[in-house]
Amino acid sequence: MARGSRSGRNGGGGGCASCCLGFLLKFLAFLQAFAAVSAVLYAASILSRWARHHELHFDRLLPDLWFACAVMAAGLLYCAILLAGYVAAEVNSGCCLCFYTILAMAMMLLEAAVAGHLLLNEHWMQDLPYDRTRELENLVSFVNNNLDLCKWAALATVATQAFSLFLAITLRAMVSSTNADFDSDEDFVVIRRPLLLAQGAPAYLPTTADPRGAHPGLWSSSMRQKLLIIVSEYENLRMPDNHVI
Repeated sequence: MARGSRSGRNGGGGGCASCCLGFLLKFLAFLQAFAAVSAVLYAASILSRWARHHELHFDRLLPDLWFACAVMAAGLLYCAILLAGYVAAEVNSGCCLCFYTILAMAMMLLEAAVAGHLLLNEHWMQDLPYDRTRELENLVSFVNNNLDLCKWAALATVATQAFSLFLAITLRAMVSSTNADFDSDEDFVVIRRPLLLAQGAPAYLPTTADPRGAHPGLWSSSMRQKLLIIVSEYENLRMPDNHVI
């Protein structure tokens, strides 16, 4: 009974904490969705402006409109990762949380690699193909003119991603510990026995059952001997009554 009440209290506290962490993870995913959707809309606007003045051939998108395609692919990938995180937080499944953690870590490592390349290589624009839309040049000039704002926006995005990853790892650990507690509680089986023992009943009665079929004893040999002595004394006390009858 004590073990059951203790596991119930732990399960209630862990459930409340996991619900709070899941809500925070979904809220952060909702905030990051603005950046992902903005990237998709920005790429769609580039393609829309290009289609007004030129014929849009899908077989020539990569050589001519590679920048718009790259932004579109990054935005869609970011939306997919955020959707996986939202579903994992809603379902509260260890497998889904692990999958989201792997995707989030891979995306953050890719972002770190791209940022390191841009910082260390001063001539990084010369390594890229020519962008016929000139949107890349416009974006670089906008970042240079609003450098402080872009820095704070980048730091806020990275901090949000890192905090989301930390919440996912913590929630994954809490789900694993909760499942382990439930499995251990299922192995503990109690067998009820009557309080009054009939004559001829064995002195030893198991109170716990092993799931493999074995019944381990809880009384020592001294306790069994004392019980046998009490039973024999009880029989001796009843013998005079039988003779009188």
